[in-house]
Amino acid sequence: MAVQWDFDITITNGSALRRIPRAKMLSAVERALRGERSRRATVSVVILDDPEIHRMNKQYLNHDYPTDVITFSMSDDSVDGEIYIGAGVAVSQAAEYGVTVSAELQRLAVHGTLHLLGYDDNTPDLRKTMNDLETSYIT
Repeated sequence: MAVQWDFDITITNGSALRRIPRAKMLSAVERALRGERSRRATVSVVILDDPEIHRMNKQYLNHDYPTDVITFSMSDDSVDGEIYIGAGVAVSQAAEYGVTVSAELQRLAVHGTLHLLGYDDNTPDLRKTMNDLETSYIT
């Protein structure tokens, strides 16, 4: 019997970035969900400018700086959540890592998706696991 996938993935650009790789981000998130054997998921990815993600980071996580990604799970028993990506931080990280902004936005969308799937990155070993998975799901 064929596996039935039920994914509702949205990508919203609320930043000053003129062009975002919407189709590539959608595909990368879907590859991560399928690769991690999720059959149903509702994922919203929102790209924000640094002042807005800074505000969210301070308000919700008590961190007083802009960040690359913040993830909010909306359910304890299903993959349902929101992923917020800091556009300016993504652009800076792309330059730092020597990758395109497109690749970095895909990586951050997958990173947030992995958090929704239960992965954590609060130790070096867990960070490496997530990084390896991110790389495998990005084209």
